[in-house]
Amino acid sequence: MIRNITNRILIILIVLSLALWIDLSQETISLPNPFDAGTNIFERDVAPRLGLDLQGGLQVLLEADVAEGTDISREDMETARGIVENRTNALGVSDNQIQVAGTTRIVGEFPGVEDADAILDIIQQTGLLEFVDTGDVAPEIDTILQTDYGVDPSTIPAATGEGEQPIYHTVMAGKDLRSIAVSPDQLGTNYVIDFTLTPEGTITFGNHTAANVGKVLTVTLDKRVISAPRINSAITEGAGIIEGNFTAEEANDLALKLKYGSLPIPLKVVETRIIGPTLGEDSLQKSLVAGLIGMTIVILFMGIYYRMPGIVADLSILFYAAIAFAIFKYFHFTLTLPGIAGFLLSTGAALDANILIFERIKEELRNGRSLNQAVDQGWTRAWPSIWESNLATIVTSIILLVFASVFGATIVKGFSLTLMIGVAISIFTAVFVTRTLLALFLQTFKPTNYERWFGI
Repeated sequence: MIRNITNRILIILIVLSLALWIDLSQETISLPNPFDAGTNIFERDVAPRLGLDLQGGLQVLLEADVAEGTDISREDMETARGIVENRTNALGVSDNQIQVAGTTRIVGEFPGVEDADAILDIIQQTGLLEFVDTGDVAPEIDTILQTDYGVDPSTIPAATGEGEQPIYHTVMAGKDLRSIAVSPDQLGTNYVIDFTLTPEGTITFGNHTAANVGKVLTVTLDKRVISAPRINSAITEGAGIIEGNFTAEEANDLALKLKYGSLPIPLKVVETRIIGPTLGEDSLQKSLVAGLIGMTIVILFMGIYYRMPGIVADLSILFYAAIAFAIFKYFHFTLTLPGIAGFLLSTGAALDANILIFERIKEELRNGRSLNQAVDQGWTRAWPSIWESNLATIVTSIILLVFASVFGATIVKGFSLTLMIGVAISIFTAVFVTRTLLALFLQTFKPTNYERWFGI
C-alpha cells in the first residue's frame, strides 16, 4: 500500500484548489500584497481563449505575389509571417494565429474580428519605406516614383524619350530605422513622424544630407510619395522627422506600417472566410452539451460496473478535467472544436488507464490474493501497458503537431496539442490521484465483500 498517504492527499487538495480557482475565475487571478495596499504580488489574465470556430471572426489565406518559378526562402516566409502577426497585434487583434502553410502561403486566423477590411489592408501593405534623392524636383504627394532600390544598376534603362519617368536613387531604406514615434508639429495642427536611425543609417543619412543641402529628399512608401521635404542642413545625429500634413490617424497608420517592418515579399489575398459570432456560439453550446452528455455516461458506467473503484475513477476524471481546463486557461491555449475533440479523446485515455488497473485488481482478487496484495500487484502489472499506450499517443501527437506547424493545418494542430496535454495529465491522475484516493477508500471502508465493492 501507499506510504505517506496524508502528504499525497494534501498535494491533491492544493493542486485541486489552484485548478478550481483558475477555472472559476472569469478574467484575472491575483494575490494582494499585504505590505502595500492596492497592489498585487501576482496577477494573471485567465480569460478563456476561444478559437475562430467558437466565437466567429476572420480567416485569411495569403500567397506570395511573385512571378511563377521564383524561389522563396523559408526564412523570408517566416519573416513575413512575423511582420503580419506584429501588425495585426498592434491593431488590437488578440489571440490571432498566423502560420506558414507550405512554401508560398500564410494562413491567418483572427477570432472575434469585426472590421475585416482593416485587417486585410494592413497585412497586404509591403511597407517599403525609401528616402529617395530627387534633386531639385519635389514630387507631388501620392505620385508613384520609380527607384533603383533592389535593382541591378546594369539593368536600369536610361530615360531617353519625352514623358518617360526617370529612375531615382534610393539613399536609404526603412530597414535602417531604429524607432518610430508620432508627435504634433510645432503649430500643433498636424502630426509628424519622428524617427531614429541605426548606426549604419546615421552615417549614410549624415553623408547624404551634408552633401545635398537645399536639395529634395523625397520619402516614399511602397513607391508612393508621402513627403518631399528639402534638406535645410546636415542631419548627422541619427534622428529626423517625416512631414506630410498628416492627421493623427494618418500619422499613426503610417507609423504602424513602418514600425513593424517591410515585408520581404508582397502578399496577395487568395481566400477569405468570415464566421459569424452566432454560428460560433452555436458550435460552442453544442460542444459543451455533447461533452456533458459523454461525461455523464462515462461516470455512470464506471460507478455501476466497477463499484467503489469506479467511483474513485469518477472523482479522478473530474480532477483531471479541472486541471486540464486550468492549464488551458492559465497558459492561454486557444480552444477550438478540434481542440475540444482532442481533450475528450484524452479523457478516454485517462479512463483506459483506470480500467486496466481495476481489471488487474479484480483478476488478482479472483486468484485468491489479499486486498492489499491485489492492489499492489494490479498497479505493478498494469503500469507497463499504461505507459506504453500513452507514450505512443504522445509521440503520435508530436508528429501531428510538427506536421500541422509545417503545413499550416490549424485544425490538426489544435487537436494534437490538446490531446498531448490531456494524455500527459491523465498519466498523473491515474498514477497519483486514482491510486491515492483508492488507498484512502480502502483504509476508510475496509471492504470484505468483494462482489459488492468490486463487482467480482
